[in-house]
Amino acid sequence: MDVNAQRRDLRQQLAERRRALAPAERIAAAQGLRRSLEQLPEYFTDARVAGYWASHGELPLNMVIPPLATRGQQFLLPVIGTGKTLRFAAWNVGDAVQPNRYGIPEPANPAELLEPCQVDLVLVPLLGFDRRGNRLGHGGGYYDRSFAFLNEQVRPTEPLLVGIAYAFQELPEVEEQDWDVPLDFIATERELIDCHPEATA
Repeated sequence: MDVNAQRRDLRQQLAERRRALAPAERIAAAQGLRRSLEQLPEYFTDARVAGYWASHGELPLNMVIPPLATRGQQFLLPVIGTGKTLRFAAWNVGDAVQPNRYGIPEPANPAELLEPCQVDLVLVPLLGFDRRGNRLGHGGGYYDRSFAFLNEQVRPTEPLLVGIAYAFQELPEVEEQDWDVPLDFIATERELIDCHPEATA
């Protein structure tokens, strides 16, 4: 089986397991995720924090977003741009949204769209990960394309990329592709994983 077929099968298995979680498990995981992110100083200090609108069983950010506003930080949601890239728009709980081509809500009529390089901290959705920061995404390549500029910089830097996942989404190894942009950290409901321990040691 070739790598693409393996990745496709793995994506399907992980997506099905994620969708099968009971609501109580999701709520508990959302609380655990917040505790994990609270170990990351940037979660408290970065001015612009991008996240995602949880869909298809993704780990919800509903416990993570409200504290940002109380600290004066801005929360952003991705908006699909041209050339399969992402831009980011400010969003507050209760603001109007509209579905994009995949049915995922995006801010409706945003006043400003920020480029990926203008964001400080990015909470990145994923289907699978390994502890070196390699990520198995949904296959569209939006995040890798949008943050490709980070591959020419010494990491970690800004924006800081933090993968968000359930602990069961951890894999022994995710085979790297040339275009992949590795993550700096991964936050699960159980722990915060530093993908560059030697850089901060």
